[in-house]
Amino acid sequence: MKGLKLTDVLVTIVISIVFGIVYKLWGPLYYAVQPIGLHIDQLIYGMWFIAATVAYLIIRKPGVALLAETAAASAEFIAGSEWGLETLLFGLVQGLFAEIVFAIFRYKKFHIGVVVLAAAASALGSLIMDFYKGYIDDLVFWNLLLYIGARFVGAIIIAGVFAHYLVKSLEATGVTNLVRPASQKDYDALK
Repeated sequence: MKGLKLTDVLVTIVISIVFGIVYKLWGPLYYAVQPIGLHIDQLIYGMWFIAATVAYLIIRKPGVALLAETAAASAEFIAGSEWGLETLLFGLVQGLFAEIVFAIFRYKKFHIGVVVLAAAASALGSLIMDFYKGYIDDLVFWNLLLYIGARFVGAIIIAGVFAHYLVKSLEATGVTNLVRPASQKDYDALK
């Protein structure tokens, strides 16, 4: 597999900027659902992992997931993230964990199962950061399990399943042919 070309990097950055703005707009929604309780906010947390999976499914090269998630976190930070510089560290870790999953599959698998695993890995990375930062130390065991479970479910649904079908829809329109020629084999890999 060839390394990233300038076009790959630029397309990844554009995707990331779009998702960085989405991330910034997602913050108020995250806070709006928190009062509902039962960690409903964690069910929508998966949106913060989607740049890595979408960019990887479009570009399909090593390093794209890490670059995309880090760049999206940077865009969110520049747009005025509520979490400040910490956003960059979370983005780096989340992108790294997604990248590890794609590397395990040697960057040759693009099906929904791999994307779901990458989304779950990003969730794991974010939970490790939450523990490190002390955000969830005080939760009792049942509440911690609910928190973790909701985070994983949200990641799988949004950054896994939704990302897969979003890119599949883009493939069907032919728009991704601008960054890479899509063959029937590529389209079948998304099934």
